Amino acid sequence: MSVPVAGLPRRLALSALAGAGRFCALGSGGTRWRGVPAGHRRGLADLQPKRVPRQGFKDSDSWLPKYRSERKSYITNPNLATTLVRILKEEAKSPDQLFLECNPGPGILTQALLESKAKVIALESNRTFLPHLESLQKKMNGKLEVVYCDFFKMDPRNFGIVKPPIMISETLFRHLGIEAVPWSKDTPLRVVGIFPSKNEKKILWKLLYDLYSSTSIFSYGRVELNMFITEKEYEVSLVYKYLFQSRLSVLLSVYPEVELLDLMEPWSSFGVYRHSGGQEKVKNKNPLVQTDKQVEENMCLIQLTPLENLFTENLTSVNYDIFFHMLKQCFMKRNFRLMDHLQLLSPVNATAILKEMGKHGDMKITDLYPQDFKQLFETIEYFKESCRWLFDDCMEEMIV
Repeated sequence: MSVPVAGLPRRLALSALAGAGRFCALGSGGTRWRGVPAGHRRGLADLQPKRVPRQGFKDSDSWLPKYRSERKSYITNPNLATTLVRILKEEAKSPDQLFLECNPGPGILTQALLESKAKVIALESNRTFLPHLESLQKKMNGKLEVVYCDFFKMDPRNFGIVKPPIMISETLFRHLGIEAVPWSKDTPLRVVGIFPSKNEKKILWKLLYDLYSSTSIFSYGRVELNMFITEKEYEVSLVYKYLFQSRLSVLLSVYPEVELLDLMEPWSSFGVYRHSGGQEKVKNKNPLVQTDKQVEENMCLIQLTPLENLFTENLTSVNYDIFFHMLKQCFMKRNFRLMDHLQLLSPVNATAILKEMGKHGDMKITDLYPQDFKQLFETIEYFKESCRWLFDDCMEEMIV
């Protein structure tokens, strides 16, 4: 049963119809969850613990790794650090680059970046490594800034109290004197680090939400990410994207420029440390046998660069979440015909949408390319009807 909404502000349509029937009708603009404001950035006066309102990324903090049991990986091979810096310098558009290094640990990569004349902000979440990094900071004449912070837990949406190493990017960047630049400008800073192996996909999802909503680090411009990711996750999320068989593959194919840089390293080039600072050894050298510590596998270096034309007249940082919802519903019913999906997605005349797109209604979702999903969304947004979207009530919560 489809229920249109008339005369309500567009952001109230979802909550108004939550109990009215199976479908919720939405007007133009961005959809939010019940009672959730449009953005989560807050002006904070200092680095002291602050309370953050619950936000709608998920209803629990399960996407974050458990603090006591998590293990972090660090670059411990000086040759790898030198090679990585050379590759990053080759990709640089200007010689004077600002790098934000995630979890530098023993500082092997930090030292290599500093020797290349780069300025480095080291965000370290393990207190064990802070004394060494702070000692190095004193020798660098302002070229190195060390902060007790976990980049991968920055800007949480569901924590009541925020205190280091969890931080708000607005507070951190203000403390560091980093100012936002227009989206049309070049990359304001470059992030380099290693995705936590147990949470790669979830962190990648969060970064995509932040990118499409222009929040967190992306509220400061087109921040470039240079991250090591396990070969397995690279193949599943990034190589598999060329098959266009998932929401993640579509989002990665449409807007951000994702590139595999010329660097693939065995796991032995990295050190795995417990929170206490002790290094773990991987005893199993057979890549086909998984231990309870870590799989011996390669790590791939990827670069994710937001495109300057990320947003258009019909797809913006305000309505991006409708686009996410649309993809979710499409891939939950991937064997449906395109005509069937249009009747579930929008009260706009399906035949008119297909004519505008130049597509046949008997096509399946699996026959579409990423740009087709973008075209579908923008075509429906182009129509001027007051009610343009229908969403299943169960679609209200994002799935990560």
